[in-house]
Amino acid sequence: MSLNNIQLQGFIVDELYGDTLLVSPETATSTRRPIPPTPPAAPAQSVTAAPAQSVIAAPAHSVSAEPAQSVSAAPAATLPPAATPPPAAPPTAPQPAPAAPSVKPTAASLADIAAAMRKGSPAGATVPTPPAATTTQTPDTTQPYKTLGNHRRKVTILVNAPGTPFLPDNQLNFLTKILEACRMNIGDVAIVNHAAAAVNISALRDQLQPSVIILFGLEPTTIRLPINFPVFKLQPYDQCTYLAAPPLGQLVQNSDESKLLKSKLWVCLKSLFDV
Repeated sequence: MSLNNIQLQGFIVDELYGDTLLVSPETATSTRRPIPPTPPAAPAQSVTAAPAQSVIAAPAHSVSAEPAQSVSAAPAATLPPAATPPPAAPPTAPQPAPAAPSVKPTAASLADIAAAMRKGSPAGATVPTPPAATTTQTPDTTQPYKTLGNHRRKVTILVNAPGTPFLPDNQLNFLTKILEACRMNIGDVAIVNHAAAAVNISALRDQLQPSVIILFGLEPTTIRLPINFPVFKLQPYDQCTYLAAPPLGQLVQNSDESKLLKSKLWVCLKSLFDV
């Protein structure tokens, strides 16, 4: 069946086979290639919306308010009672004015007063005469020490013999024999009695300037030496050699103890004087 020249709603199909050109009745036939028909649109796919997920809201946490802490107010500090002021001091009585210094009347004024009293005194009255002023003399501490001997070898011997200027005769004789054993005599030494005048080592050295001091029966501290040392021991101090020994009254005795003491003294003297 031929479909040539079929008018389809304002279009005329010129040829069915071969090149087909669809033209409208108002346009002329042309050799244009026919535009392929538009393929029918694919049926729209129905899109099924996914069911909305139900969101279950999390239950709200119930926040329980913490109970308010009860703050107990600190008890008010109690203040100590106010100190009571000390009682007022009682009024002091006015002090009497100091007495004027007493002026000691002189001998001339006393004589004038006595003469005036004699003139106005009744007959037979006696006026006491003021006593004469007494003056006390203090001993002169700067007096030099009394010595026995010429001190030629600068050897000072200190003894303690109360009741005598220097030594009793028996003690002096014993000391003389000791000096002779040491190749000396009384002229080579100076004997000072501490019992007659207390010895001060500083004053003694200023006066005699000894090089050797022997103490019979005296402690070193008795003459105010700043050091102390035992008997029968040679003690050098301040450019002087000291030797302490028992009292001469103990050495002159005729006993075994005295002989022992004399032997110890002789050992020290031999070393001191190189004999």
